[in-house]
Amino acid sequence: MIAGTGSGSGKTTITCGLLQALSARGYKVSAFKCGPDYIDPMFHRKVIGVSSRNLDGYFFDDNTMRYLFCNHAGEFSVMEGVMGFYDGVGDTGSSMQVAEATKTPVILVLDCKGMGLSIGAMMKGFLEFKMPNRICGFIFNRLAESQEELARQLCKELHTEYFGRFPEEKACSIASRHLGLVTAGELADIKEKIRRLGELCEQNLCMDKIIFQSEHAEPLACKTPAVIYNTFARGVNGEQKHEPPLKIAVAMDEAFCFYYEDNLDLLRELGCELVPFSPLHDKMLPGQLDGLLLGGGYPELYAERLSANISMREEIKNAVTAGLPTIAECGGFLYLQEQLEDIEGNMHPMAGVLTGVSKRRQRLQRFGYVDLMAKEDNLLCRAGQIVAAHEFHYWDSSHPGDSFQAEKHNRDMVYDCVVSNARLYAGFPHLHFYAAPEMAVRFIGQCRVHRLENR
Repeated sequence: MIAGTGSGSGKTTITCGLLQALSARGYKVSAFKCGPDYIDPMFHRKVIGVSSRNLDGYFFDDNTMRYLFCNHAGEFSVMEGVMGFYDGVGDTGSSMQVAEATKTPVILVLDCKGMGLSIGAMMKGFLEFKMPNRICGFIFNRLAESQEELARQLCKELHTEYFGRFPEEKACSIASRHLGLVTAGELADIKEKIRRLGELCEQNLCMDKIIFQSEHAEPLACKTPAVIYNTFARGVNGEQKHEPPLKIAVAMDEAFCFYYEDNLDLLRELGCELVPFSPLHDKMLPGQLDGLLLGGGYPELYAERLSANISMREEIKNAVTAGLPTIAECGGFLYLQEQLEDIEGNMHPMAGVLTGVSKRRQRLQRFGYVDLMAKEDNLLCRAGQIVAAHEFHYWDSSHPGDSFQAEKHNRDMVYDCVVSNARLYAGFPHLHFYAAPEMAVRFIGQCRVHRLENR
């Protein structure tokens, strides 16, 4: 695991460089991101050419984390931490929790800009704050070459490993925007930047020592989560197992790109065919659909173009109002409403499935983990069921919904959200199916009912 002392310490930069360097050495590499973030895994995919996965101690129990890791671990696996190493919601959701659950050695990235001997105080604090913590050593980011000997000596005194220094190189910096890092697809020179980061890792990090740590990580054992195991044991499609797979349309373009890869994989494993389409570029939905996914992303940046694609807006409105089982999270929720404000403050008509107008706010809205309690039976949950979710958005709606009650334990905050019924989940909270796998089973069940009704 590449973890950090805090956000902005250089975790993503060094993780991407390390993935590139390991790939260049010929390793079959896999990547993982601690926490619910979508954007860093997009960078991981650009680096290694395969999907990157999320491991989240708030969403999953320890066995589920091990299961998801073991399913996708490569010859060499690199996990990127979240925020500071110990940061989470109380004792859950931290990089430390993921490292402990997966028995992963941790290299901590320490941003040394503007520090001298105080580097030692930071090191000692992180090494001793909680024990055991699996921290095996440090990478010193933005450390001047003249201070390298100091860093080595501090590692010796504190009985930890020196894994190298990483120089500051502004040409490889990653731009920011209102949801954190820009998406990888927007950086025309991303490949060149990542290639250079890989070179810097080879030149400045102790690569052989890093590889040694990975080779000596503890082995893992895990079980298939019960709901998924039982579903497979019954036969994925029950009596319909010999019928064609359920056909689920997935919005996938510049405006809609936030999906947990494990969510998509689980739907495939449970008998679905996922068909990508673009609300930006396509004029019509794919034909003969049994379900629809409208993921998060940046619809506010493409609001004018989404609005101008009238035929697609009408197609989606007609399909959803006719009962096509639909999951619309965050950006997808904005798209289903009546109007959406773009980043310049202009209003644009959207699909009009739901009542509501969405506008930009000056700060993040209800940011962080929430526990959702369903007030009534719906597409994904039974009444009274509680599932973990996550919110991260600047835009807010005049009608955020009231089908669920959300509770933020770390802020003593309760509020209503989500529009739902037997065929719809639409709201700001993002869901990971492995937080409650029965959500995927219920969704697929309604997709099958819809197919039977519309043959």
